[in-house]
Amino acid sequence: MKISILLPLKENFSPIYPGAVSIFINDTLNHSKFKKNITVFGSTNYKKKFDHNYINLKAKNNIFQSQNKKYVHEFKKHEIKKKSDIIEVHNRPSYIRYIQNFSKESKLILYFHNDPLSMNGSKYVFQRKYLLKNCEKIVFNSNWSKNRFINNLNLNNNYKNKICIIHQSTKKNIINFKNKKKFITFVGKLNINKGYDLFGAAIIKILNKYKDWTGLVAGDEVRDKIIFRHPRLKILGFQSHQNIIKLFKKSSIAVVCSRWDEPFGRVSLEASANGCAVIISNKGGLPETNKEAIVLKKLDVINIYKEIENLILNKKKRIQLQKKSHKNFYLSNNYASSQIDNLRKENLLFPNLILKKNIENLKIIHVTNFNERFNGRLFFNTGKRINNGFVRLGHSVLEFSDRDITHNNKNYSDVSGAKNLNKKLIQTCENFQPDLIVLGHADLIKNETLQQLKINYPNLKIAQWFLDPLGKRGPDYQKNKKRIMDKMNFIDKNFLTTSPRVLNFLNNDKNFFIPNPIDPSFETLNNFNKNCDNDVFFAMSHGVHRGVLKPRYFDERTLFLEKLIKKSRNVKFDFYGINNIQPIWSNNFLKIISNCKMGLNLSRGKPLKYYSSDRIAQIVGNGLVTLIDENTQYENFFNKNEMVFYKNISDLSEKILKICKDEKLRKKIAKNGKAKYMKYFNSNNVANYIIRETFDLNVKNFYWHH
Repeated sequence: MKISILLPLKENFSPIYPGAVSIFINDTLNHSKFKKNITVFGSTNYKKKFDHNYINLKAKNNIFQSQNKKYVHEFKKHEIKKKSDIIEVHNRPSYIRYIQNFSKESKLILYFHNDPLSMNGSKYVFQRKYLLKNCEKIVFNSNWSKNRFINNLNLNNNYKNKICIIHQSTKKNIINFKNKKKFITFVGKLNINKGYDLFGAAIIKILNKYKDWTGLVAGDEVRDKIIFRHPRLKILGFQSHQNIIKLFKKSSIAVVCSRWDEPFGRVSLEASANGCAVIISNKGGLPETNKEAIVLKKLDVINIYKEIENLILNKKKRIQLQKKSHKNFYLSNNYASSQIDNLRKENLLFPNLILKKNIENLKIIHVTNFNERFNGRLFFNTGKRINNGFVRLGHSVLEFSDRDITHNNKNYSDVSGAKNLNKKLIQTCENFQPDLIVLGHADLIKNETLQQLKINYPNLKIAQWFLDPLGKRGPDYQKNKKRIMDKMNFIDKNFLTTSPRVLNFLNNDKNFFIPNPIDPSFETLNNFNKNCDNDVFFAMSHGVHRGVLKPRYFDERTLFLEKLIKKSRNVKFDFYGINNIQPIWSNNFLKIISNCKMGLNLSRGKPLKYYSSDRIAQIVGNGLVTLIDENTQYENFFNKNEMVFYKNISDLSEKILKICKDEKLRKKIAKNGKAKYMKYFNSNNVANYIIRETFDLNVKNFYWHH
């Protein structure tokens, strides 16, 4: 992966006269896991550069083009060849529009080090909206600068998620507080904005009164000429960053009394990291630099003088403040670098790295029919099984019952309830901020909704599972095919209870087989441990939501069942859904099945590779012998000691009769079948497979994956 960092024009990426941006980038790059992947682009006249991959851009003067445009144009020449995955732009929001024109594929991350409302490209609301739309992330060095940026912006949750704060950082040095000198230090530009005039007047009074204290001033200013003189006031001029750190290590008190709103305040940060008692003005982001600092109640000479004097007179307080500032300092370079690296990984460039870290606590919206309106009659369904798996894996799962929502929200302007359903999903995502949406037969969720969610949440994954038959000769083939294909452009992965390899209308790159899951809290019977009165169980319906048989409705399986009964004399069949015997549901279903030895796994349509309805989970999971057509190719997963595979009705009849006569064989097959199915095809494994495959993680160890 390739990452480019673009500095502001004329930013000195050099240990000689570096700016705050260069210091921050140099320090954090030293700790970055991606240091070798990063190239820094800048423009400096100093020969000595920081020791990183650096390219110096030459932006020659051009009367027909601004220097900034020329500078970005020079960057473009390199970037067209480099094709970075991430471009990090520091402190120049105006560059984003230029870069957007030639680097469509790169993720743009913008770092603000100054007040956004004072900078070209972010002064106005429309400019900040543009940045939010086109940047993957916008990083601020303080809450104060972030709040300036969002001023007068009505942000949705997606835009809020694009905003983050990474404070500036520095090295926390080991300090021997016994070596602290009676030094009072001011570092920065010697101008009015930095409050040097206030500090100068206060320090002269302090030095006149306290003869054993010394004032140190490090900095310069070409424009303002504010001059203070005193025998013990040392004006050191501009100092290297290394020398500034040495000053702070020796100093007892540091004063940062800016008049202007400091976006953050590096001087205060470094003073606290080196064990100074720090006095700051309550301006901009300064209070965020050091929670132990003394904040001036009023910014004037008198208050600065009083706070310095108080620390001089109260040695115990001064030392306590020094030690607390140092002890509680956490904004280290390593800490900031790890935040930045996490940001880089987060932007889909290193999905495996971040997901391996966070795979245990995803936020999932599971959109399927949880059948609340049927008062428990349809509780035992595949959606609930998969949902149980997500929860047991430790994920935060929000159940979104689409059919119940539409049923409860129909009105004259929304006859089907679909408008309210889609609106509710968008609102739910805004509040819940999911990592993954899983759709199960969610036919009324519109493509426009999924498209909008993908735009709003670029890192969002969407998966779909589908249980109905998809064979050409099967029932509702065209309808089911359309249901599958309808959302294909907006989902990441598709999971079917049919092998995708036998479905020529599907692209196998994003379509995967899953078995009907078994759940230990649902499939609780162990019929292999008991004697049962009935031999073969089978149940079907004319629609689970209807619940009762339809008049004049014909199911082709009826012919199969009638032939089987005729061929199998002296076998006790317990069949439901045929011959006007109504279907059975919920607890009544469990009661009936608990007295059966075998279960017929007969699905609608011609047998197709791996396809089965969810009845297979109910049969094998409750300890019945599973009778299944060999054309389903379940022999790839189970052997003859775990399931019974038949070729045709005659073969099935013979095998049923054999098992009826051999109770020991019946119990062995049923027990082995449940043990294996529960081990490999349980709801935890199926749910985990859906997640891992959707996020492109390793799935080779799943039993059915090949």
